[in-house]
Amino acid sequence: MIGRPTVAVLPNRTEVDLIQEEARLPASHKELGRRGEDLAASLLRGAGYRILSRNWRAGRYEIDLVGSRGGEVVFVEVKTRRPGVQPASESVTPSQRRNIGRAAAAWMRMNPRVGRTFRFDLIAVTWPENGGPRVRYIPGAFDAHGP
Repeated sequence: MIGRPTVAVLPNRTEVDLIQEEARLPASHKELGRRGEDLAASLLRGAGYRILSRNWRAGRYEIDLVGSRGGEVVFVEVKTRRPGVQPASESVTPSQRRNIGRAAAAWMRMNPRVGRTFRFDLIAVTWPENGGPRVRYIPGAFDAHGP
């Protein structure tokens, strides 16, 4: 079970870094992704967001997390990685951005009363072999059109 994280936001900063207490590295790739999404959802709840959907699908497109706070909808891509060549925060490709945008448009059409403004956030989780995961939350990380 993942505990509720404590989030400290520094002034003039749009990124939030969180270092979770020591936790064992998940063995499988699927479990690693699920645990990363659990951490991301917990972080959002701790920051006052309501989680509206998890792993929401529109055909072949998927949104990891959909949340809301203050009338704004956030579509969150969660990337969980072991340390390696490409940081999780840099792993959303232009094609993935467009696909997330398509899914978000479908979600907004199906949920017209939730909010009129929205943005795309990224939560990057890096989980080393020893120690707890490091979570980086980047609000407004990308737009849906690619570079």
